[in-house]
Amino acid sequence: MKDNLSERLRFLKRVVEREVHHLSYSSRNVFTIPFTEERAAKLGEDEALAERVEAYTSRFCRLQDTAGDKLLPLWLRALGEKTGAVADNLDRAEKLGVLDSADKWLEIRQIRNQMIHEYIESPQVLADALTTAYDYQETLIAFAQAMLADAERRGLLD
Repeated sequence: MKDNLSERLRFLKRVVEREVHHLSYSSRNVFTIPFTEERAAKLGEDEALAERVEAYTSRFCRLQDTAGDKLLPLWLRALGEKTGAVADNLDRAEKLGVLDSADKWLEIRQIRNQMIHEYIESPQVLADALTTAYDYQETLIAFAQAMLADAERRGLLD
């Protein structure tokens, strides 16, 4: 069983490293200047910018899904911890010191949903959501990397 967990953790480590790289690349392409409501309103006519924003949004969401929905429960199981609902897993991650705030993670999840579902109707909501996502990007990356570093320290990736 441990071998299967280790194999899965190694796989997710490679996935997270790739996702962090791609998110960072997209971030540099979208946030060369502040992302304002005016820029959001121009997405309909600026297809290149729209494509960069779509890539950033997709990559942000993908990393959040990988870290919270795949890596977190697997990491907890590898530690011998009981897994449960997402909020419970996040609370456990906070107690174990790999996540600063479970509540902040849930805020990031709300921002994710705004970026995906609400931007068509409101350029201001999209601009705010993207700016907030950008502000939280390092938190997201740090959480995934902290779980992987902990797994490595404990010899779970061997």
